Amino acid sequence: DQYILALDQGTSSSRAIVVASDGRIVACAQQEFPQILPAPGLVEHDPEAIWSSQLHVAREVLGRASLSAADVAALAITNQRETTVLW
Repeated sequence: DQYILALDQGTSSSRAIVVASDGRIVACAQQEFPQILPAPGLVEHDPEAIWSSQLHVAREVLGRASLSAADVAALAITNQRETTVLW
């Protein structure tokens, strides 16, 4: 079987879901990351914290589903629309 790995990077946590070809959810994982509040009404995030939490949940959900990267046919990604990272 082939699976879809969905990654969701939200405002306060990163999530990953493995979905089977029949639409069945096989496994889920979630990890929160720190919020940085420099002033009232402002929220910042450490890009390394976002990356490490997303990588962690991707690995965790594949492990929970007893899958490897070779079992993943497609990757779906959703993220915070208001977030930018300048390099």
